[in-house]
Parts: sequence; structure tokens; C-alpha cells
Amino acid sequence: MILIFDLDDTLYDERTYVDSGLMAVAKYGLAYFGWEVESSYRFMQYVLEKKGRGHIFDLWLETHGRMSKKLVAECVRVYRHHTPDIKLSGSAAELLPSVALEYPLYLVTDGHKIAQRKKVEALEIMPLFRRVLITHRFGLRHSKPSTYCFNLIRNAEKCGWNDLVYVGDNPAKDFVNIKRNGVHTIRLLAGQHSNDVARCGYEADFSIRDLSLIPELLQKLQV
Repeated sequence: MILIFDLDDTLYDERTYVDSGLMAVAKYGLAYFGWEVESSYRFMQYVLEKKGRGHIFDLWLETHGRMSKKLVAECVRVYRHHTPDIKLSGSAAELLPSVALEYPLYLVTDGHKIAQRKKVEALEIMPLFRRVLITHRFGLRHSKPSTYCFNLIRNAEKCGWNDLVYVGDNPAKDFVNIKRNGVHTIRLLAGQHSNDVARCGYEADFSIRDLSLIPELLQKLQV
């Protein structure tokens, strides 16, 4: 059996990455314009809570009279390229080393390829996985729900679809196509998608609230 994990909101709390990125941009504002870090950070947090991620940097720059597409793009670059201050969840930190002794582990994650790589490096989990697959490295068309990266794993392991187990959190994209092919799917009810109601056919085979339940589920699947 091959065990595959998603990254964001599965192995760590993605909100901590967002907070870390906003702080990096706030520090950029200090370094280049002399703007006070804490007030910038609090403002961006406020916009995040009230309006979401879409226009944080636009509004922040506007408050300083420095709004431009070029500066927004630079803020996005700083955000994506910063070294994140993130940690594995407690359950993930306990689970990964133990299951790595019993199963081949893979990681399949969507997202900006540099940002995702920096997350993996910050979490120091690379040695636990046979391969980390950032879907955007293969082209946006191969991001989930594409089965492309899962097929790469299947070919590498010379196994069938039903030998794969995928643990993710987002029912809008994580499970639908691989489940149709016979992959066993587990949804972690955590993070921003914890209360999402899946569309018909999109829900995982199993739903859990803590990764510590994974070994028990794997035992059931092997019976």
C-alpha cells in the first residue's frame, strides 16, 4: 500500500503560512519605505479577515499612497519567496516518521512551485518522502483534480490504483477523479475546508478529524 499526503491544511495549518507571508511583506515595507512593521501586519490581517486574500497588498499600498501594479507584484513575489515560519501539526509530526517505516510515502500538492518547495523545506519533511510532487511543476493542467501526478506514483511503484491511499482536506478537488479510478481516499476535517459540503461524488471514502486515526484506517484497508 502506498500512502500519499496533501500538504496545506493536511500536514500543517495553512493559516500560519499566510501569517508568515504577511509578516514578510510587512518587513519589506519597513526595509524599503520605513513603514512600521506591526501596524502594517495588523492592517493586512484586518483586510484578510474582512475581505479575504485578493486585495490585501493593493489596499495596504493605497493607505501609503504607493499603489502600483509593479509594487503589488513585488509584494506577491516577497510573499511567495519568503522562508515560512511554519510547523507540522502535532499529529503529523508523530504520524509521518512512524508510517514511513511501514509504507512508501509521497506528497502531492498544488500551489506556486517556489512557495510549495519552501514550505516543504521549512517543515523539514523531504527525507520522509520518496518523492514530493508539486503539481504546478508539470503545468497547471496537471493540478488536482488531475490524476497525472498520482499516475506517476503508480508507475514508479508498479502498482494498481487501489494500492494508493490519498489523505487530503479539500473535497472540491482532492478526491473526485482518483476515487473514480479506485484510489482509497481519506479526508482530514481541518483548516479552511473543514466544514465544506462535498458535491455528489466528490467526498472521500473516509473522514477523520485527526491524523492519528490513519494507522487504524490503513489496517482496515489491508484486511
